[in-house]
Amino acid sequence: MLYIVSTPIGNLSDITVRASKILAECDLILAEDTRTSKRLLDHLGISARVSAYHDFNKEKVTPGVVASLKEEGKEIALITDAGTPGVADPAFYLVRAALAEGIAVSPVPGASAVLAALVASGLPTDRFVFENFLPNKGTRRRKLFESLKDEPRTVIFYETPHRIVKALEDIKAVLGNVRVVIARELTKIHEEFLRGSAEELLKHFAERQPRGEMVVLFNVRVRVTPQTPSRLSPPE
Repeated sequence: MLYIVSTPIGNLSDITVRASKILAECDLILAEDTRTSKRLLDHLGISARVSAYHDFNKEKVTPGVVASLKEEGKEIALITDAGTPGVADPAFYLVRAALAEGIAVSPVPGASAVLAALVASGLPTDRFVFENFLPNKGTRRRKLFESLKDEPRTVIFYETPHRIVKALEDIKAVLGNVRVVIARELTKIHEEFLRGSAEELLKHFAERQPRGEMVVLFNVRVRVTPQTPSRLSPPE
């Protein structure tokens, strides 16, 4: 069995009972960063065999992992740095390879930055689309936003502190005065939700250096107008 195990995105108390049990009992844990996973395992009091599995070694490592699962009957758990494996990480590559060999794959649900940001954003939650990380180049990024002009669903993507200003500038230029929500440092001590127009958020970051991992959301049908005043919401 290959277990796809969700781990906390910040607060280590968010680990589930089932996830803890599987991590403690499996034959091998595959981790995106063994140093990050060691902190979690130490917190849980789990001593386990841990091996690296990431974008840079997945092609080399996968055949051996599949052989251990299929031929040796091993129980293997895959975790990533944080959250649910398979979202913006290399888990898909291994899941596909395991299924191709008839190996059972079982999800162990838990924390997800995408869903955590969505449900607290104040934007429509009934339909949404995840765009992963935006393109690095401005022309490609603006082209992506152009394609989302008529998107009725809430759009979610990840962004880094050093690129958030450029992303907001492109949102403002292409999509206009849409309401944007930025969720940063989710479940951590400095968790914060910023809500406002792209212009307001740009003013905010002009006065305060962007920090921390960010989930960004907008919905083109939710706009900021004089009739619906907007302001930044400070953390509770």
